[in-house]
Order: sequence, then structure tokens, then C-alpha cells
Amino acid sequence: MNDASRRNDRDIILDSITEGVFTVDRKWRIKSFNRAAEEITGIPRSRAIGQPCKDILRANICEGKCALAKTIRTGESIICKRVTLLDANGQQRPINITTALLKDEEGNVIGGVETFRDLSRIEQLQKEIQQKYEVADIVSCSHRMRELFDILPGLAESSSTVLIDGESGTGKELFARAIHGMSWRKRRPFVAVNCGALPDTLLESELFGYMAGAFTDAKRDKPGRFALAEGGTLLLDEIGDVSPAMQVRLLRFMQEKVYEPLGSVESVKGDVRVIAATNKNLAQLVKDGSFREDLYYRINIVKMEIPPLRDRMEDISLLVTHFIERFNRLQDKEITGITEGALACLMAHDFPGNVRELENIIERVFVLCHSGEIEQSHLPPGICAVSTGDESPYSQASFRQMEATFFMNALRRHNWNRTRTAEALGIHKTTIFRKIKVLGLKIPRR
Repeated sequence: MNDASRRNDRDIILDSITEGVFTVDRKWRIKSFNRAAEEITGIPRSRAIGQPCKDILRANICEGKCALAKTIRTGESIICKRVTLLDANGQQRPINITTALLKDEEGNVIGGVETFRDLSRIEQLQKEIQQKYEVADIVSCSHRMRELFDILPGLAESSSTVLIDGESGTGKELFARAIHGMSWRKRRPFVAVNCGALPDTLLESELFGYMAGAFTDAKRDKPGRFALAEGGTLLLDEIGDVSPAMQVRLLRFMQEKVYEPLGSVESVKGDVRVIAATNKNLAQLVKDGSFREDLYYRINIVKMEIPPLRDRMEDISLLVTHFIERFNRLQDKEITGITEGALACLMAHDFPGNVRELENIIERVFVLCHSGEIEQSHLPPGICAVSTGDESPYSQASFRQMEATFFMNALRRHNWNRTRTAEALGIHKTTIFRKIKVLGLKIPRR
């Protein structure tokens, strides 16, 4: 077979591949350019051949971080690295690339080969999913969270005080920021203060500010958080930890929209929307006499109850993907996903720290995992000590095991009551009975 015939066969093979493929010589000039590469870049083969690859691909890594140059220099292939190129129309197009050395029959390096796949359609689908399941950085497909998403626009339009109730780490501040961001106050400040982190004397000056001479070392006036949030929104986080004396001062603002900075003899009018958040049962604190009933009714005009992560385990996969994308951007890494086994371990964990705990786990994983998929070995010790009903730990989990673990944990949390479990998961109770049978779950007799 002569060289022309061999070259023709090679071109036929390359053109049958759905991924873009091009090769370069040691001077970075393109030697071959298949049909898929033409379609993705919008540049015809006749124009690409013989040109420097950076002039054709025009990727964001061409200047200084060329993946193909690194492969030729080190001999190590780069697999599925996400980059962005400019096509012939000047539009940015996301692709992932894989590089390898190009050698002759004697094994000498004569250039490099790069394959690339268009991610435009995939990323468009991801955006559509995010629009469906994400609101203001809050990610969920849980029916209980979706109900909260549905009322957010109405809450944002009003000026009513909102009480956000939920365990630590569930995302109470995110919901408060979402309400502020959707409201007509969004161009004004959003200010948050943790009421449980400061003693009464400091909290009073922090909230209301003080005048020069109000106390020793008060050399000048200092505005409080109410003044800083003027025209905007003030989040009073952990309001259940506020003392009775401070509750009286807060009540006055809630009723009359006025307050006095420390050392001042004049009242200040404030235009601030208050959102309160707590991880405590305020109704019980009212019964116990440690929280004022009148203040409770002032802040409890609209109440949002955020479910803990253990009651919406169907969100684990979405949240893991969300955090992987975030930390990939922050740390410039290429973590592609998570294995089924590692995901099963996470779905079997109760998450006492809720979404914040899951975020911390993924951040820790990024220290140990540099590329590829997150595996069980990357997770913190103890996370993978799970069971599916027979208390026997497993090391390699399939999707069926993940599903079994999910339903067993849901049933356990609701004392093995099928009806309450179905209501919590937003599914019909017959689905629970069918899953128990199909998955072979061992339910204790009551």
C-alpha cells in the first residue's frame, strides 16, 4: 500500500469518529484535522492544515497552559480536561480534551494528537436542570424544598417579617439572602448578625450602634447593624439565644420601627426588613418563659421550616455535583464526579451537620483527590460504615444498594411507618410497599 492510499484510509477512519481529532508536528503545525473537528470549530480542513494549532483552536489554555505542549514535554497524557475555545463565529464553546504523544514506527516522538468533544449540549441540559432545581444557590429536588421555592417570590414582594426555622447547617442564611435578592430592596444592603455569638452588652452596641462618649473608649460615633442595613434587610440569626432584656429592645423596633443607639437621647427611625432565624423551638421557649410571647408573634408572621438533609436524601447527588463544580472552579481541578460506592456511603450517612457538613466533606475530598472520580477511599473515616438492613458493611455499592440504603434510612427515621415515610418523601404509599418488596428490605416487626 503506498503513502497516498494509507493517508486516505487514515482520513476515512478519522472522519468516522464523532469526536474532533487533530495532530500536530514538533513545530505545532496541524497535520490532520477530521470532519468532527471541522463541525465543532467551524473551520474547514483546508484552512486548518499547516497552520499553528493555537490559531485554529483558539482555546483559553493556548497561551501558557497548552495541554498538548505539556504532554509532549512530560510524556503524560491529559484526559478529559475542560477548556473553552472560540469557534469560527467568535462564540465560546466548552469542550473537553484528551492528549497523547504521536510517535513514528521507531518510537520517536514526532508530534502530538488531541481529541476533543463538544460539551455545549451537555452544559445546556445542565443549565436547564439547574434552573429547575436551583434557586439562589439553594439546590434541591425534594418536594418539601420545592414548596419553599414556590413561596419565595411572594415573600420577597412583601415587607413582612419572616421566621426561618431549621437545624444548624440547613441553609437558613441562603434562604434569607434569596428573599432579599428577589425583593425590591435587593439594591440596598443585606446584613447578617449572629445573635448567639455575642454577649448582651456587645450585641446591643452591635445592633444599635453607639454615640461618642457612651462608654470608655467610645471616641466616635459607630453605626450599628440596623443603620448599616438601612433600606435593606437585616438577618437576626439564632434569635432564640437573645436574652429577655434584649428581646424588649428588639420588640420596640418591630412594633415602632425606631431604636436608640447607646448614649443617645433621640430615637432613630429605621427602614429595615427583619428576617429572623433559629435552630431552636421558639414556641417551646415561649412556654418555658425564656422567650417573650409578644416578640414571638411579631417575628412569626410568616414561618419557613427548612427540612434537615436526612429528610431529603434525594438531594445528595445534586448537592455533590454542585459542590464538585464549585470547588473545581475555586481550586482549578478536574474532578469529574463520584463513584456509585462513594455516593452510597454519603446517602447512608445521617448528616447531623446537614448541608454544611456535606460541603465540608467534599472540600476535604478535594485535598486528597486531584482528578478523576471521588472514591470511597477519599471520604472521611466512618462515612462508609453503612448497612442496608442486615448491619453488614459493604465496600462496593451498586445503584440498587444505594436505593435500598436510602429507603431503609427513610423508614428508620419515621419509626418504620410506611405512610409517614411516603408523605415525607412526597410519594404514594404503594410505592413504598413496592420498593420494600423489590429491594428485599427487612422491616422490623412493630
